[in-house]
Parts: sequence; C-alpha cells; structure tokens
Amino acid sequence: MASRPGAEGSCRIGSNYLGRTLSMISKKLLAVMGLTLAAPALAQPAPIGITPPPLADTPYSFDTAEVHGIEVTVLAKGFAQPFAIEPLPNGDMLIVERGVGLRLLRGATGATPELVEGHVPGVPEDTPEVFSYGVIDIALHPDFAENGWIYFTFNGFAPLPEGTSPLQRPGYFKLLRGTWADGAVTGVETIFETENQAYAGGTRVHVADDGMVWVATTGPYDGTSQDMSDIYGKVLRLNADGSIPANNPHVGEDGVHPAIYSHGHRDQHGLTVHPATGQAFTVEHGPNGGDELNLIQPGGDYGWPDYSFGREYDGSDATPLPFGPDTVEPTVVWLPSIAPSGLMFYTGDAFPEWQGNLFIGSARWGEINATGSLQRVVFNEDFGELRREALLQQLHQRVRDVAQGPDGLIYVLTDGPENAVLRIAPGN
Repeated sequence: MASRPGAEGSCRIGSNYLGRTLSMISKKLLAVMGLTLAAPALAQPAPIGITPPPLADTPYSFDTAEVHGIEVTVLAKGFAQPFAIEPLPNGDMLIVERGVGLRLLRGATGATPELVEGHVPGVPEDTPEVFSYGVIDIALHPDFAENGWIYFTFNGFAPLPEGTSPLQRPGYFKLLRGTWADGAVTGVETIFETENQAYAGGTRVHVADDGMVWVATTGPYDGTSQDMSDIYGKVLRLNADGSIPANNPHVGEDGVHPAIYSHGHRDQHGLTVHPATGQAFTVEHGPNGGDELNLIQPGGDYGWPDYSFGREYDGSDATPLPFGPDTVEPTVVWLPSIAPSGLMFYTGDAFPEWQGNLFIGSARWGEINATGSLQRVVFNEDFGELRREALLQQLHQRVRDVAQGPDGLIYVLTDGPENAVLRIAPGN
C-alpha cells in the first residue's frame, strides 16, 4: 500500500519532537532527584582584571598632555604593605609599611638609592600581623630640620565583635609624635587619642606650614561619620602638641568633639593643605563610584551616609540623592571609581607646566584590578576643575601615595604586586 505523500516526513518530525520532550522530562526528573546528565564541560568565565607586567630595571619614557616627555625610574621595591612615603630634607625617604613599621630608603633623590634592611627603630607596633593595626601614615613638622618631629596616625588593636565582618575591623585611633635622629625615632608620645572605637581604616595626617595638624579619619559604617561625639568619619584640626585650637568651629558645643573641623566623610585616604591658601583638601572612597575630592570648610557636612554620588556594589543607588540642601558638594567627583589615595599640590621647578596642579594616587579604575594611575587635576583660581589626566596607566600599578621631593621631582608609591617607589623626572 502506497504511503500518503509526506507521511514519512511527518512521522520523522513527530518522533524528533517526542524525543526532545522525553529528554527534557528526563532531565527535570534527574534534577529533582539531585542527579545530572553527562554534558560537555562549560568554559569558566575569565577572572576580572589585568595581569601587570613586571616593573623594568631601566627607566620608562612617557609622553603627557602638558609635559612632553617624562622619565620614570624604579628606585626600590619588594617591601611590605606600602601606604605612605615622606621625603626627608637630606634626600632620604621614609616608607610606611602599613600596620608594620617604617623603612628607610637612603639616597632616594640620588643615582643609587638603597633600601635599608629592617625597620626603623623606635616606631611602636601593635599586632603587626594584622595590616590595619599599628602605624598607618606619617607627616613631618614644617620645622623638621630643627626639631626632627614626625607625626604618626596609629590604629590601636580592638577585638572583632562577635558576628561582625572582618572587613569592619575596629580600632582605637591615636596620633603619635616622635623625634627623628640618626636613623631612628625616639621619644614617641601619644598627643591625641579617643576612647571610642570604629573601623580601623586608612587615616591620614598633614602638618601645614603654620604648624596646624590636620587629620582625616574613616567612617564608612554604622553612621559614625554623622556622630558628632566622636572623631571617626571626620576631618580634625589640632595644634602641634595635640591640643584643640580655640577657633575650631565646634569648640564649646555640647555633645560635639571639639577637634572636629568637618564631618560626613566616608573612607578618606588622602589629605593635603594647599601651600598658598592654607585650605585643606581630602579624597574619600565612595561605595562603588562617587569618589570625592573635598575642599574642607569649617563645620561642613559632606553628606555620608545620607548622600553620595556612588552606587552599591550591585549597581543600585547608594542614596536617593547625591547631596542635600545642607551638605557641601564635592570639588571633584569620579564616576566610575578610581579608588583615590595620597594627595599633593605640586610647587617645584622641575615641571613648571604642572605648578599648582593636584596629584592623586589611584589604585584602580572602574572596579578593574591593575588599572591604577596617578591622576592630575588642573584648577582655576577658584578651584574649578579645568581638565584632568591619568599618568602611569601603562604600568598597571596601584598608586598609594605621591610626594614632592626636595629636588622638585615627583615620587610615587605603588601597592602591589611588586610594591615600589618610583621617581618622575623630566625626560626627552
């Protein structure tokens, strides 16, 4: 009997459909039973980030927007947990190993710098196996050549409360002062401290030309930056001996710590004072983007945690509005994040095109590892931003701090993977 035209094809389609249906049912049954069918292995997603190339032993030559030719030389590398550098008047340099101690880079401005073995004697330690406790930042007094004074920010150890994330490790903030002489620190004393504890983050200290001591503390959690009774998430202003200046904006107010100069800051990792105007500037990390450069105003509220330009780490808005009617707006905002760190206004003669520019360390751009740089911002006379540039991106390093040496050259501290001090000089 002859088959009906198309019957064979119809039967074939029907059997294929039935087979696929049975296969889907079998897979669902196996899934319910906790079993799986053998299937080709799926490729795993590649890790996010870039592998930095090793730092070269020979100088790099780069072009920049306004200085057409710079030479970048690696002076030293391989130390632990770098957080800050401080050039000394004689051409040596101090390097802070965060939470561990100080290292001395002898002859940093010379042709053959030498990283001295071991730590500088006399610097106090506090559970150095945990990087966030112990010495964090340092600054020299403007009369350092005569008095030898060095200031240290210090996180004292506090046990982690039960149920608290290790990322929110607490500590007790202290400001210490010692005297530098013959490669050692002596006479270290605590000149300012608090009994309250909060997140043990990356505090900064800067001593202005008038001898006033500025301190930036961190306060990303628990609303501490709006708690006016303690010093976390604040900018503090102190006398050289750690006492409270009589003209601080909150002196005499009930329930307000008199050292507070401004509040509402999140995670501040950079602090400097403009050499001409005497105004303080800080940089702070937003939660995910919304990093800020702030010109500090007396009594100013900078918004955190109620206002932020940043987002949560799932991409949602961190706050309904970026700033409020009574908050101080940032001078510069970075979207996406640059993970900002050390600050420096350049005043040297080696790069006349850069005089007055602000340099900011950047650990990474847009949440991508190994995309750090040295940011440069050009302002007008009212600190309105004119332009900005990212330097040293080709090295793929995390930039932690930046400083101007006594020779007028620029020194940069990188944080991982090799941990290095770099020198920027005019090139071809």
